[in-house]
Amino acid sequence: MYEITFIYLRKYFHKIHMADNISKLGYLAGATRFRRISEKLYVDGDKIYEQLGIGFKASWFSVYYTLIHADNPLTVQELANEIGFTHITVKNVVRELEEHGIAHIKANPNDGRSKHISLTKKGKTLHDKLGPVWDLFSQTLEQLLTAGHPDFINIINRIDREAEKIPISERMKKVKEHEPLIIVDYKPSLKKYFNELAGNWLSKMLNGKLEKEDEEVFRSPETVYLQEGGFVFFALHKGKVIGCVALKRLNEEAFEFCKLYVSETARGAGAATKLIERCITRCKENNARQLFLQTTPDLLPAHKLYDKLGFDDVKAPPDMAVLKRTTKIMSLELFSHDRSND
Repeated sequence: MYEITFIYLRKYFHKIHMADNISKLGYLAGATRFRRISEKLYVDGDKIYEQLGIGFKASWFSVYYTLIHADNPLTVQELANEIGFTHITVKNVVRELEEHGIAHIKANPNDGRSKHISLTKKGKTLHDKLGPVWDLFSQTLEQLLTAGHPDFINIINRIDREAEKIPISERMKKVKEHEPLIIVDYKPSLKKYFNELAGNWLSKMLNGKLEKEDEEVFRSPETVYLQEGGFVFFALHKGKVIGCVALKRLNEEAFEFCKLYVSETARGAGAATKLIERCITRCKENNARQLFLQTTPDLLPAHKLYDKLGFDDVKAPPDMAVLKRTTKIMSLELFSHDRSND
């Protein structure tokens, strides 16, 4: 008995030791850490379904969710394209769904090489049980994932987007020559660039007729923004400041981002998106609920970016000092549900 206990303890502490070593590897073990977290979520998800007496597996979620919202039967390739999984992964999930009577697999009348997949009556009925579970599961996952960072979903989206744009294999070839675009907080040595970038651009756009608030901002951004609980960020590339944005605090739960500008010679590299994403991240770190902005009809490229990031047209909040040139107010809701009891 003692020998069995010893073997068990040795294996247990070896596992702990290996986990610590993986953690110490930092970025090198990034994929391993993602997989480890993913496997824990799948295992716990399966336990929840089992405890509730629902015949469902966490690994089926993406395929099932896509099928339940599809207007027509889908092929394996269409499912793979929709959710971003490999063809073989989707094929295996579909096979399991068929074995459990949740999905139909029928010949595709338009292409003999593929099959049409749709949900059975049992599969569609199952959604009535799954919907309420998913709502609670979503809130639970939000609490878990935002323990790492309140802007976790946006961070994952950015990683996913970058990995899709330039695969790791390609990045490795260029890593030594590649200098990433970085976003930094305000510091006194960068103050002049706020005026040189946003100040000169705005003055030119308004034919030198700056409003009173503009003049105060460019004279002392630290007073207008920082001392009132706001922030100023700069985009740097190869040691050069190429863009800036200010985050103005409106009240305890809302901010406004303003004075966004990226140098004309540096546009197209994603600096504007990164600056706005930093604003969103900082708002969430401060548990803010809304992020506002003011804009004019002349800034069409900016409008497209705001729409892409999820901003909607709204009325100006009471705390916002609306500029005379402003023709449009937009807002981004930062949290998906009531966090008053979080």
